[in-house]
Amino acid sequence: MAIQVIRFQTSGGVAWGVNIDGKVTTLEGNWATTGAFLTDGGADAAWSIDPGTDGEDLSRLRVLCPVTSDRDIVCLGMNYASHLRELGRDPAKATHNIIFHKASSSLCAAGDQVIKPRHVRALDYEIELGLVIGRHVTGPIEIDEDTLHEYVGGLVITNDISARDVQLSHEQFCKAKSYRTFAPTGPFLVLLTKQEMTRWRELVLTLSVNDERRQQAPASDMVHGPIETLRELAEIRDLRPGDLVATGTPGGVALKAPSKLKATLAMMLSPSRRAAIVARMADKDPAYLRSGDVITSTIATPDGAIDLGRQRNEVVDATR
Repeated sequence: MAIQVIRFQTSGGVAWGVNIDGKVTTLEGNWATTGAFLTDGGADAAWSIDPGTDGEDLSRLRVLCPVTSDRDIVCLGMNYASHLRELGRDPAKATHNIIFHKASSSLCAAGDQVIKPRHVRALDYEIELGLVIGRHVTGPIEIDEDTLHEYVGGLVITNDISARDVQLSHEQFCKAKSYRTFAPTGPFLVLLTKQEMTRWRELVLTLSVNDERRQQAPASDMVHGPIETLRELAEIRDLRPGDLVATGTPGGVALKAPSKLKATLAMMLSPSRRAAIVARMADKDPAYLRSGDVITSTIATPDGAIDLGRQRNEVVDATR
């Protein structure tokens, strides 16, 4: 049975607990980081919770981000067939992962506000399935369906908020996606059994803005799945317990692909000129996020056996 772990604020600091039907049982232990929780007995304690134990109402707790900011966020770009198609690309030709990093200081909780910088005009959303690494990886690994659970400590919802005008003017992903609060994550870190982990393809990602559905697709729409991705990452870099791997977003984002003619003409312009055009278009396009918009995100299997929870994030303008 999948275990919904939460990290939450208490009067004395921060605690970890297990949510069962809206009741949270606090775990006995002091884990300062997600990595420590996964490697120093936290996961074991969560698995051993008696389902009949009384707990506190989840609705009364201040839920924190279950992924602590001491670790890395590794992201995959254009990794869903539906997203590639809406950008005018052929998924069959996406033979390589697009890998980039996002600042871990962008992490925030599932109920926190997303702060829109004053200069950003084309603010976009990207619901993603997050893999939280559960063990040290210091070289190439042999990983398959039977061993995926050994490397993935848990799953989370994460939202790769993106400033598209910054992305185009700077011609790179990292800055446009790394502003503080640009990675709402949680509410739960969901621990899965070996068998449950093999069901990742069945998870359905759904994102709405102001109750209007914008994105919905199963994780099976991924071009490069978790096993392939972790093999590739292990070949080029170390991974540590608590690192977050964001696996890409389905179609339905606010950013739209221009026609082939417009795309060709755009490449003749300077990056700043292209960004200015995108910003002006965003001002007229209600699909982009504005102050007061509420983003709701869920990831779960259709039968509800694996449920990563629900995010609700309001967009607000930065005050400075």
